[in-house]
Amino acid sequence: MNRRSTWWVFIGFALALIIGAVVGSEVTARTGKSVFGTGGAVPIWVSTSGPVATGSVSFDAGFYPVVQKVVPAVVNIASSKIIRTPQDQLSPFFSDPFFRQFFGNIPRLPQRQLERSLGSGVIVSSGGYVLTNNHVVSGANDIEVSLSDKRNFKASIVGTDPMTDVAVIKLNATDLPVLVLGNSDQINVGNFVLAVGNPFGLSGTVTLGIVSAKGRGNLGIEGYENFIQTDAAVNPGNSGGALVDVRGELIGINTAIVAGSSGGNQGIGFAVPINMARQVMDQIIKRGKVVRGYLGAWIQSVTPKIAKSFGLPKVEGVLLSDITPNGPAAKAGLKREDIVLQMNDQPVNDPSEFQLRIAMTPPGSNVRLKVFHSGSERTVTVSLGELPAKSGQAENEEGGSNSSLQGLSVEDLTPDIARQLHLPRNMRGVVVTDVDSGSAAAEAGLRQGDVIQEINRRPVNSVSDFNRIVSTLDNQDILILINRDGNTLYTVLSPQ
Repeated sequence: MNRRSTWWVFIGFALALIIGAVVGSEVTARTGKSVFGTGGAVPIWVSTSGPVATGSVSFDAGFYPVVQKVVPAVVNIASSKIIRTPQDQLSPFFSDPFFRQFFGNIPRLPQRQLERSLGSGVIVSSGGYVLTNNHVVSGANDIEVSLSDKRNFKASIVGTDPMTDVAVIKLNATDLPVLVLGNSDQINVGNFVLAVGNPFGLSGTVTLGIVSAKGRGNLGIEGYENFIQTDAAVNPGNSGGALVDVRGELIGINTAIVAGSSGGNQGIGFAVPINMARQVMDQIIKRGKVVRGYLGAWIQSVTPKIAKSFGLPKVEGVLLSDITPNGPAAKAGLKREDIVLQMNDQPVNDPSEFQLRIAMTPPGSNVRLKVFHSGSERTVTVSLGELPAKSGQAENEEGGSNSSLQGLSVEDLTPDIARQLHLPRNMRGVVVTDVDSGSAAAEAGLRQGDVIQEINRRPVNSVSDFNRIVSTLDNQDILILINRDGNTLYTVLSPQ
């Protein structure tokens, strides 16, 4: 078979998947159901179909049948909010003493400034509910939504969730076009996807790509991250828009990009998986807020050196570096230095992923944790509490990396120093006062203000304790417990 024949076979196979998927989407829409059950007041259609099926194809059709279904349900969102400035904030030009000498009435900056933003949204209910990003509408005083058929509506905010960057707004309208919610757990790396939105205000823009990766986290974009990564072109204004599969089913809400100096598309875009967004949306519509599960423990990664220090046979699990007093973990008997290997019989290996699973479990639920401690394993059942409103990401504190005691200077942690560091007056330990810039300690991230509380699980209450314990150590790895900004974490220091 020559190269040209091979290419046409590939195109035919790809189009077979696409057109077959379009047919499948028709069945999906008719068999969808309300997210609130048969008696729910908000009919939102959810996919119940299986894997994409193949069928007869038409080369000329391309993605047109999919786009025709999707574009009407993707909207343009124009929001504005009033930014208030301090009344005594002077214009910098007139704040100069030279001009003060000649001008009696010093101009002031406007006390109220109007800030505008553009984004996208996805209609998920014919009654007017729209999914979008929190950063598109957060704090907005006025929201105007434009449909592809040129209709315009005022919208109100139902609720927002900054931790996932998901928001729900409501239009006062009926019989609107909607998208079927797909299943983001079923997508695979390499699947075709379309991004639909309003980049740079250009409404109804459609771009093609593939799923580049799944489960992207630790990006520092949101509090809870489990992004779908795609190379479909996503640009400013796409935020809140649709990421759909070849059925035209919604699998993600486009949220962020990795931008170069131009600020535009670099082939790396991120979308909130629809399964996560749907959970958030359900709670916002039902309760007006998002309620999350709460363990009450500080979590960090298990590195090879930490695994060795704790006698863990292989690098797995997450380490509990501290336990919140009277929290769910403490009540269940979990302790500092416990290493969680499994949650509900599923492996646990990443702090962010574990934190997300806890957060997405309803408060009051019982979870089974398989825990390693001092060479043995046990199973602990924890009844999760409700995450306090101000906790944010308090349960996920990553540890540092390899280091050395060389190049560190410490002194006693006095009540006055503790006060300056915003720590309890009765906290014990030694505070790091200096780290040589060229030392392994500096390279590892130890810094001024860190409080060393334990060395190889032996308490450090003073500089004399520190020096005595260090003097007994050979040229070996050292397990150190530090307190940084009120949060405890373990790290392993390695001699040079």
